[in-house]
Order: sequence, then structure tokens, then C-alpha cells
Amino acid sequence: MAIIPKKHEMPTQEPQVRAHNFEEVALGYSAETAVAEAERCLNCKNRPCVEGCPVNVNIPDFITKMKEGDFEGAYRIISETSSLPAVCGRVCPQETQCECRCTLAKKFEPVGIGRLERFAADWHNEHSKEKAKAPASNGHRVAVVGSGPSGLTGAGDLAKKGFKVTVYEALHTAGGVLVYGIPEFRLPKSIVAKEVETLKELGVDIEPNVIIGKTLTIDELFEMGYEAVFVGSGAGLPNFMNIPGEAYKGVYSANEFLTRSNLMKAYLDDPKTPIMKGGRVAVVGGGNVAMDAARTALRLGAEKVYIVYRRSMEELPARREEVEHAEEEGIDFCLLCNPVEILGYNNPDDPRDPKNGFVTGIRCVKMELGEPDEGGRRRPAAVPGSEFELEVDAVVMSIGTSPNPLIKSTTKGLEVNRWGGIIVNEDGLTSREGVYAGGDAVTGAATVISAMGAGKVAAQAIDEYLSKK
Repeated sequence: MAIIPKKHEMPTQEPQVRAHNFEEVALGYSAETAVAEAERCLNCKNRPCVEGCPVNVNIPDFITKMKEGDFEGAYRIISETSSLPAVCGRVCPQETQCECRCTLAKKFEPVGIGRLERFAADWHNEHSKEKAKAPASNGHRVAVVGSGPSGLTGAGDLAKKGFKVTVYEALHTAGGVLVYGIPEFRLPKSIVAKEVETLKELGVDIEPNVIIGKTLTIDELFEMGYEAVFVGSGAGLPNFMNIPGEAYKGVYSANEFLTRSNLMKAYLDDPKTPIMKGGRVAVVGGGNVAMDAARTALRLGAEKVYIVYRRSMEELPARREEVEHAEEEGIDFCLLCNPVEILGYNNPDDPRDPKNGFVTGIRCVKMELGEPDEGGRRRPAAVPGSEFELEVDAVVMSIGTSPNPLIKSTTKGLEVNRWGGIIVNEDGLTSREGVYAGGDAVTGAATVISAMGAGKVAAQAIDEYLSKK
């Protein structure tokens, strides 16, 4: 049978429709399309795609089940190594991991592995009524700090091995960045809730509204009888540029902006939290979070949204699919420019404005790319005399995040690097015996799947550590 050179297209909402709602953009494959896409797989003996997966999903075997129409069997294979298949099928950057290793990619487009994973997980969630079963207890207790992708993965892997696991979450809802950071139109929160419910069925307890380092310390967790602790607290401390005007009303961190919309539902007609709706918005940054913030602002009613990024389109770090979706929806990419000041006004007669003014614009300077930096990307430099202004009503800073310093400052003997990331060895072990860490709390902001991989590594190490006690 002749090879189909391109992936089967993912059906989506039309751009002019989806730009005004928070419903999921990608609609998913039909069963017929999923089987047809699976049939593109060559089932290579050396399985290069598996090497590219941070959680080592047995990709050829699950795709073989898809070819046979055994979608539940495909899901079971995926879930052997992945605790969040419906999530990964939506937000994992497969194009730089498993799919870029696909043998087909040498001449054609790779197999749509992520799209097939999503279909298998969605099929299971829609058709299967069987609940996960908690294994027999091995008598050991482990605490997990944070219910983001690394924490949930570590908790799931440990629960499957018989550990009694309790996850402590600072917010009122489990999911971490999956619920507060990624918009509904990319990852419906019902999907996250379903994945969390599966972990509960495995015996995982989740305690919300507990801030480790404030409500409880790591030392107190050990005093409560936990024999090991995994820290997967993420990187929720936003970075700013420290330029004039960042204190004006209407300047948000991307974390705040997305949390208000995603977790606190500020897009509703009668929201419990305020957020900027309408007007003109500038989002500073070029990663996936910047795309999420810009597209959220558009759905909140902004009449114009700019992505302000200091490099060119070729250096844009966001997933290509997300960039294309943003362009289709009408986001304006203001590339090779960098903010130097946020403009605003002060009105002492305005009762809303007792101290800081409101944003009226952003002053930028044009950039040009010079020699590559240590990461291999060409270093941007300001073009003298090239300043210009954009008239905007709000600015969202999306230039990265750092690990929250709370755990570091309340845990004796926990070593961190100069960026605040917890220092670990190859097994996720920190400088404290029995304390492991992984995900963004170690690396700074990274991908969901890399955080999941770190959770798996730490879970395996904790199993080996406690089996010797």
C-alpha cells in the first residue's frame, strides 16, 4: 500500500468562530480517520519514536491496536507509562519529541502520534465505565507537593506500586498549570478532572488549600509519618522586565492573567474576579504561554492583540501549531521589537486611581539579530533611534517564571541554584535524604511532558529507596 505523505488533518473550529468562544479549538479525529492515520505507521523494529518520549510510551504497540480498531487496548498500553494520556495528546510538543524521531519524517510528515494518543484517551473516557483499581498497600507513605503534571505523574506511578500517596495542592483545585495556566480552548478542564479522578480511584488522596512552606513544612510532613517527599511545586513566580511603568494598572503577569481566566472563570458575564476585557492588549514574549495569553485576550473581547517579541518568527519558541492558530485568529505579531517603557497616566481626581495610573501604551525599540548566544540563537540588539509606540490598554508580561522560593526558604539543607531551582541528581534526589524533586521546580518553566518524565524518574527512585527500609 502506498504511503500517504501527510498527516490526516485535524478538524478545528473555524478561526472567525473560535476567536469568540472558549470551546476547544481542535475537534479530534473520527474513528475512521484515526485508523487511517495509524495505518501510516511503519512499525519500525528499532522504535525511534519511543526514544523521543520522556515517559516512554510504547508507541508502535498502541498504534498497532489503533490499526485493529481496538481503541481501548491502545489506551491501556498508553496508560501503562503515562498517567495523563488525554492531556499529553493535546499539549505535548510531539513535533520535537516522538514525531521528529519517526522514520516517516525522513521523507514525509511523521505519523500523528499525539493526535492518535488523544483519540485513544478520549475514546476511553467516553466509552469505558470501568474504574481504576487501587493495588494492595505496601505499607509505605509518600507525600507529594503540588498537583501539576510532575506531581500527578509521580503520585500515579507510586500508587500503582502500592504506596499510600497524599498530594498537597496550594490552590483549591487539583491540576496545577493544567488548570490555571492552559486555556480551556486548548485543554478542557473536564479532561484534567477526569485524569485526577482516575488517580483518586488508584488510592491517591488530594488535599487542596495547603501551602507547603506555610500551612505545613516539609519537616512537618516527615513528622506526620511520611517516609519520602516529592516536590513538584512548579515555577509560579512570574518574571518582569523591570522597566518603567510596570506598576500601572492594566499590567499583568501571564500567570495572573491566565489564572483569573482559566481557574477563576473571569470570562463569565458575572465573574468572581476582575480582568481586562476589550480594548487593545500587548503580550510580551514568544512562548506557548504568550500564545495562550494573547488568544485568551482576544476571546475576552480585545479589539486588537499584539505579540511583542524581540526575535524573528524563526526563533519564536512557541509550538508552530499554536502560532498558526494565533495568526489565523488575527493576532498581530510585532516581531524584532522590545519594550523599553510602559506608558500611562495619573489622574488624582479619579477615585479608581489613588496611586498608580492606567496603561495607555507601550514604548518599544526595534531589534536586529547579531551573533548566536550560548544557546545557539542569534542575540538581539537594539537599533539606535528606532523607538516607536503602540497604543494599548493592557500589557501581559510573558517572559518566563521561576520556582517559588517558599519551599527553599522553609526547608533546611535544601540546595538550590542561582535561579531558585532545586538541585537534584539523576534520580531526582535533593540534598535532603528522602526528599525528591522534579519538573519546573527544578528546571524552571518547561513542558508538561518533561515534568511528567521527572515525576516518573523520582517515583522509581522513591520505590527503590523505600524498598530498602
